[in-house]
Amino acid sequence: MDDIRPVSGAPAHGLVPLFPPGLQAIYGECRRLYPDQANPLQVTAIVKYWLGGPDPLDYISMYRNMGRPAQDVQEHWHYVSFGLSDLYGDNRVHEFTGADGPSGFGFELTFRLKREVGETAPPTWPAELMQGLARYVFQSENTFCSGDHVSWHSPLDNSESRIQHMLLTEDPQMQPIQTPFGTVSFLQIVGVCTEELQAAQQWNGQGILELMRGICVAGGPWLITDMRRGETIFEIDPHLQQERVDQGIETEGSNLSGVSAKCVWDDLSQPPEDEEDSRSICLGSQPRRLSNKDTEQIRETLRKGLEFNSKAALPPISSQKQSHERGLYLSVLCCRSRKDSLESESSSAIVPHELVRTRQLESVHLKFNQESGTLLPLCLRGRLLHGRHFTYKSINGDTAITFVSTGVEGAFATEEHPYAAQGPWLQILLTEEFVDQMLGDLQELNSREETKLPREYSWPEKKLKISVLPDSVFDNPLQ
Repeated sequence: MDDIRPVSGAPAHGLVPLFPPGLQAIYGECRRLYPDQANPLQVTAIVKYWLGGPDPLDYISMYRNMGRPAQDVQEHWHYVSFGLSDLYGDNRVHEFTGADGPSGFGFELTFRLKREVGETAPPTWPAELMQGLARYVFQSENTFCSGDHVSWHSPLDNSESRIQHMLLTEDPQMQPIQTPFGTVSFLQIVGVCTEELQAAQQWNGQGILELMRGICVAGGPWLITDMRRGETIFEIDPHLQQERVDQGIETEGSNLSGVSAKCVWDDLSQPPEDEEDSRSICLGSQPRRLSNKDTEQIRETLRKGLEFNSKAALPPISSQKQSHERGLYLSVLCCRSRKDSLESESSSAIVPHELVRTRQLESVHLKFNQESGTLLPLCLRGRLLHGRHFTYKSINGDTAITFVSTGVEGAFATEEHPYAAQGPWLQILLTEEFVDQMLGDLQELNSREETKLPREYSWPEKKLKISVLPDSVFDNPLQ
């Protein structure tokens, strides 16, 4: 955080401009839990976001929670954010849309950190972590929900800790509240190790969180993060991997339907005669710039195409409510790298010519960075073999690659034409037989050891080629 300072106490209760209704509603829920801590230590942005500051959260309050030793709940510090919801109701940050819907983004973040022996004040580094996640939400306009995962790739406190990623869940104590500006729920950040993150990706976040609740040192019932934890839940209890996670993957598959990633695709078919029909985004050449209207319609099409229902469908472009299942489109680098949002306020059925026109391709070349490549087995085993779909959305533009199985309805890729594109969106339909073949050929990507790059995999009879390349290729595509 660029400009932060700890301050003691809340804004003055008697001054309405300094203590607006949205803020007061969240404080009310905090006071319900901590009646004896009316003036908690706070971290506040000196220059507020709505005045041009870099940090979206106006405040992060920090409370001392005594835990419940009889229930294996350790003493800890409890952090609560203020700013993802609408605090003011005057459109300075969030558009006010009424009290019936969500307030702002509809949630605030919380975090529970184990209190170390001798600590008399809470560490302030979690405030920077929460600001980082808030920046992602504001910049991408994507929201979080319980079970989502965050690939952070660095110790959360910048130490040598193994806790380098995050899962999100409902806060066990803070209840959803109704404010004059809409509803607000509280999502708790839970620090996890790399192996636990990978298990959440391959299976689902809620399953891993439930395993952690049963292990006191891994979080316990309230999922308290211990930055000094040196063992994963699978090292603490080796039977968890085989008996719970592997079985869950086999029977349920993965509920992760997509990620933001470093990826591109190339059409290896004969170049089209019409230059306007060529793919607009490719590695190694200057992309044709999309209009703002086209970009918004592409995002809307992708959003609706990634909604999931009981029939594993990719719905056509139409107005419908968002389904309960969703994939978190979060940069595989860290949330601060995220620039584009799949979400769009547009629900128009008027689609640009480039999106309506579906092109069948004879041969394609997919290119991923290493982390994106390691998710290919998850995509195949955890999604397609269960009749589902999986999408890689490029963090560098509007390019997207969606793998679909034969059971997915509404896809424009078919068994007759398994490679099809609408603008920069590529769909690839893979049969179960081909998925099994690819899983065997891509087995080395399951290894926890880093694969020597570049790596190439080719299936000439299917006219498909996949390359796993260093990050530098995507960071400097024109060099």
